Amino acid sequence: MNVEHLIARELVRDRYARYNRAGDKGRLVELAACFTEDGSLEARNSFNATGRQNIIDTLTSVSAELVAHATAAATTTRPIVRHFVASLRFDSITPDRIESSAYFAVFQADAADHWGTYRDVLVPVGDEWLFKRRLVVIDGSRPGSSAASSKA
Repeated sequence: MNVEHLIARELVRDRYARYNRAGDKGRLVELAACFTEDGSLEARNSFNATGRQNIIDTLTSVSAELVAHATAAATTTRPIVRHFVASLRFDSITPDRIESSAYFAVFQADAADHWGTYRDVLVPVGDEWLFKRRLVVIDGSRPGSSAASSKA
């Protein structure tokens, strides 16, 4: 492993964090900016959105369901949604493409809501690594989860 690989890995870790924090806060424009202009976000058995605006439009309806569920379950005055990522693995690193995967769990105020795997392809754009493709595979969910209908 060389210094360029280490830098690329850190930039990918940062991209994962920016994506999840933007999603947790409902900042869909920031979330979509984590993708290339023609990037795609697919949730297996649920949706496939290509292009930043399509990602925003698709997640607007999806996030409305998640926020409604989080609000109903919340014991606080605001809904809480938090994504946690673990076991980030770099499957392939080249100067023009990184393939990675990680486990994720989504928590709401009262409990874990759903969990699964991210499978990603990132490409360099300027000084950043952006998602060219993100596949979200939901492995499980709690009863009543809004993600249950998209379970793989």
